[in-house]
Amino acid sequence: METPAYVKAVVEQTSAFADWVHGRDAAAPVPTCPKWTLADLVGHVGGTQRMVAMLVGEQMTEPSRAYAGYVPGPTDSGQWRAWLSDGTAEARQAFASVADDTPVWDPSGGTAGVRFWSRRLFGEACVHRADAAAALGMRYELASELAVAAIDDWLEMMTSRGYWENRPGFADAMRGGGQILRFHATDAPGEWVVRREPDMIVLERAHTKADVVVRGPAVELLLVISRRRPLDMAPTLESQGDRALLDHWIEHMDWVTNG
Repeated sequence: METPAYVKAVVEQTSAFADWVHGRDAAAPVPTCPKWTLADLVGHVGGTQRMVAMLVGEQMTEPSRAYAGYVPGPTDSGQWRAWLSDGTAEARQAFASVADDTPVWDPSGGTAGVRFWSRRLFGEACVHRADAAAALGMRYELASELAVAAIDDWLEMMTSRGYWENRPGFADAMRGGGQILRFHATDAPGEWVVRREPDMIVLERAHTKADVVVRGPAVELLLVISRRRPLDMAPTLESQGDRALLDHWIEHMDWVTNG
């Protein structure tokens, strides 16, 4: 997907999210993010979109002012739909004002900040809509092609040099000696191999022998990899190989859930 497609999907996913949460109980717990209420979830989604809009729109190469400008969501859930819509409008305008090669801070350690943030907002919107579904008892669905793109986002960030260097606990837990995990979507083109090395995690789009393999529908892979659904509650997925290696990987996929 290209930047405009990511931004379009952000608007669509957030609109669906807004329809679900509008007017609901702000204090409702979010089972997939145990420390959060529904109000926390809404505030995170809309606040992050506004922060990224500032980063991109003002072409920041250092993030402190954008972080300081983080805007909490309304306490009145009856205002949530409009507030979320305003946030996506700000993001859409910001991305329309720049090119992919415009210098913008990239926390992954790369130099493609505009493209990074368009994809990151997309991944956020997809995963947090799953959180809303869990909180509200809604059925979560996502087109397989979009689920593949969201898995791309999740794995790209979690295996990035920037994440490794800024999360020493994660790096210590994920250092390895070449252990390989493979994730394979069966309903859309998508296959990922991650290899744990002493000083980094290597991510490849490839088909190779692995110590553990998980395959099945892309949306189920996304939910399991992002810790939104335990593997044992995803009967459409098939796993083969070293289950302990897989469990260790998923245990440390705690970036969004703060788990």
